[in-house]
Amino acid sequence: MSELFLRTLRDDPADAEVPSHKLLIRAGYVRPVGPGLYSWLPLGLRVFRKIEQVIRDEMNAIGGQEILLPALLPRAPYETTNRWTEYGDTLFRLKDRRGNDYLLGPTHEEIFTMTVKGEYSSYKDFPLRLYQIQTKYRDEARPRAGILRGREFVMKDSYSFDVDEDGLKKAYHAHREAYQRIFARLGVRYVIVSAVSGAMGGSASEEFLAESEVGEDTFVRSLKSGYAANVEAVITTPPAPIPFDGLPEAVVHETGDTPTISTLVEWANGAGLGRQVTAADTLKNVLLKVRMPGGDWELLAVGVPGDREVDDKRLGAALEPAEYAMIDDADFAKYPFLKKGYIGPKGLLANGVRYLVDPRIVDGTAWITGADEVGKHVVDLVAGRDFTPDGTIEAAEVRDGDPSPDGSGPLTSARGIEIGHIFQLGQKYADAFTADVLGEDGKPVRLTMGSYGIGVSRMVAVIAEQQHDELGLRWPAAVSPFDVHVVIANKDDDARTGATELVADLDRLGVDVLFDDRKASPGVKFKDAELLGVPWIVVVGRGWADGVVELRNRISGDKQEVPADGAAAAISAAITAAR
Repeated sequence: MSELFLRTLRDDPADAEVPSHKLLIRAGYVRPVGPGLYSWLPLGLRVFRKIEQVIRDEMNAIGGQEILLPALLPRAPYETTNRWTEYGDTLFRLKDRRGNDYLLGPTHEEIFTMTVKGEYSSYKDFPLRLYQIQTKYRDEARPRAGILRGREFVMKDSYSFDVDEDGLKKAYHAHREAYQRIFARLGVRYVIVSAVSGAMGGSASEEFLAESEVGEDTFVRSLKSGYAANVEAVITTPPAPIPFDGLPEAVVHETGDTPTISTLVEWANGAGLGRQVTAADTLKNVLLKVRMPGGDWELLAVGVPGDREVDDKRLGAALEPAEYAMIDDADFAKYPFLKKGYIGPKGLLANGVRYLVDPRIVDGTAWITGADEVGKHVVDLVAGRDFTPDGTIEAAEVRDGDPSPDGSGPLTSARGIEIGHIFQLGQKYADAFTADVLGEDGKPVRLTMGSYGIGVSRMVAVIAEQQHDELGLRWPAAVSPFDVHVVIANKDDDARTGATELVADLDRLGVDVLFDDRKASPGVKFKDAELLGVPWIVVVGRGWADGVVELRNRISGDKQEVPADGAAAAISAAITAAR
């Protein structure tokens, strides 16, 4: 350590929000360079490389072949798939000296497809599984949480190419199982959730989320059945339609100053309607404007039960790849038929506004909602009888206690960090680049693809989030920068000589050793050992005179004395047994 390029810090960095960010900087694993940009210092890079190797092992085990594509990419392939536009502001765009457009790759489906199309032409060349471990770039609006969400990050992205759906399913499940082995080896607690494909396209899609309170992804699960899904992917189970016979007629009421759900409910419960009214009995209509990439803005109304908010993530996933924004006062002025706080289905449909509703708003359900005039609402407006929406949309928030879509138990919510995502892409990219090969019958066959990502650099932070305590990091053996951290805890020359010999013996046994040979106080050394998080700490101190060294397990906190004579073999055996 007297030679190691390392400086530990006693205080948390001012801008650090989450434990991994604080600890990785304090322990000298990474250093910030700019917003969302980090340098990897020696200890951090050792952890990073070990994670890479675990991923390589498991990708190679399922027949993956590693290649490396450029990060600087031409515009044309991304124009072909329309993702030059779809990615919007998250794409880093630049021009070369001749004025040609380029981008820094956020993901590589296009280039992988073109590469395979350029090399292979027969069904005999497939199945094929290729992967790379490479730097990606996304212009995050708000880089945060250190390397958990940066603008430059390293991913393992792999792609399967097959000539039929059966081959794609086999590749998908091979990757799914490989990911389970990877995360088990890395000691990560995770859950697999159903997900939406978003800008990637394709059909089947699952995310691997590391359980963490600081995660940006909210997921829900049924503890009864094991169902789990990202909130964006939850499909609402609609109630059964209600027959119209005997339902009361819709009546417009003067409701006074009632532009909010709470004021409307207060009015309804004082209006003698003959029943207790809650926010769930009201229909809230949210106005926004949407536009497809390259298109014009159009109005869209979303109807949800009044006791639920529109979930921004669910709304965005449902509208993908369209851009959207809530309408503002200028928009209300532009469309005088929209009476803010009193918008109803009839006025929307009469004025040609596309109207999508929550799946719970089925035929026969009766609602209290706006009557399209200030100070007026309509009571008992029945879906399917008095208005017919243009369709449904999964935009309302998902709440704890909602029924699980698989019909088994209630949902509970938790937070997680996305660490892996697997997609059955199908033929979206093969279609875009006409990636055909000659089939067994001599006719062209369109390739079908899968795409599979793991956040490699993010994984360092994820493990740090899950494996730390109040003293510092606690790395699992599989990723720790060293196997053992040897600390000289006194100034005795014999202890220093003995520690140096012990380190040499451990080295000969193939144990990777971090040796604290600094002439610092024992307190400083112990604090650094706890902060750095190597799973085994050997203390050569006062016990040396009695012929013993202390072996500490950083993860469990257990301590044991080991005879100095033969200590290297005993320590090596303890490390091996714990793996």
